[in-house]
Amino acid sequence: MTTLFSPFQAGDITLANRIVMAPLTRNRALPGRVPGELQVEYYRQRASAGLIVTEASQISPEGQGYLDTPGIYSAEQVAGWRRVTDAVHAAGGRIVIQLWHVGRVSHVSLLPEGTVPVSSSARPADTKTYTAKGFEPVSAPRALRTDELPRVVADYRAAARNAMAAGFDGVELHGANGYLLEQFLRDSLNDRTDAYGGAIENRARLLLEAMAAVVAEIGAGRSGIRLSPVTPANGLGQDSDAAALYGHVVEQLAALKPAYVHVIEGATGGPRDAVPFDFEALRRRFKAAHPAGAWMVNNGYDRAMAIAAVEQGRADLVAFGKPFISNPDLVRRLRENAPLNELKRETLYGGGAAGYTDYPTLA
Repeated sequence: MTTLFSPFQAGDITLANRIVMAPLTRNRALPGRVPGELQVEYYRQRASAGLIVTEASQISPEGQGYLDTPGIYSAEQVAGWRRVTDAVHAAGGRIVIQLWHVGRVSHVSLLPEGTVPVSSSARPADTKTYTAKGFEPVSAPRALRTDELPRVVADYRAAARNAMAAGFDGVELHGANGYLLEQFLRDSLNDRTDAYGGAIENRARLLLEAMAAVVAEIGAGRSGIRLSPVTPANGLGQDSDAAALYGHVVEQLAALKPAYVHVIEGATGGPRDAVPFDFEALRRRFKAAHPAGAWMVNNGYDRAMAIAAVEQGRADLVAFGKPFISNPDLVRRLRENAPLNELKRETLYGGGAAGYTDYPTLA
């Protein structure tokens, strides 16, 4: 019988189990947005996950939105990530990097001098970001020109190429949580009148072009993507027809034959039922077009929910976020139904080893 602890083949990536470490921003990169020895140890400790999805990593200097988040666009960053992937592989794990462009969720102090955040629209986000001064309101963005969008797509492609040079098993595009790709998707923000605005097909264009570029660069079997159909994260309002929008998106993604689609059910880090949405219908639509594609679910899953989702065929993979922060041996704890360590929320963002690499494993 298929269980949460069964091996699984996600595209070209062989997983020891169906438990995924979700991407988790921790703001501990070194100067130059380079992962250091702390990240090597942090990810190595969690290598028993069937798959690790790294913290979101910007594809370009323009894509950064938070202090001390790592990138994947410079030689130094590639070398830093290589040390991470080598450590995870030596411990028997599999790891992909999440490719990130925050769009309007940024601050001028985090961007190249003289530039402002970019988005589908010039409307600012009603949210804050983490800067050298703490949490500050984000800066007003400008709308990307149509002739700039091929450059953005090229940045995703180059980042995927860099990920392979860094030894990753694959990549995950961040198309969720109110960041750039979702800023184009939803009509609550996207007010463009060019080929990237208006109809659903136009609003989905940038996400699908970025995904196609990544697939062309590294292969479909090493490419995944994260979506969040109804999350209100980062001040992004709901789409007027989320079912039609995301139904179109997953159908078009299926044609590209990705290794997996990673879906946040409900509000990221919040209620699973905040907005009515038929996630099972979305899964069926994707699977009908790409039966071999893995369906990864996320948001508030506990042990019993995860076991049931896999056994009942509602998910191939289950991603856990905060439980992996405080439990480096989460897979063992779930298998043995052991108690979990308590999360130290005050150490989530920034800092050193405390609350990062010092959580205990089972004796």
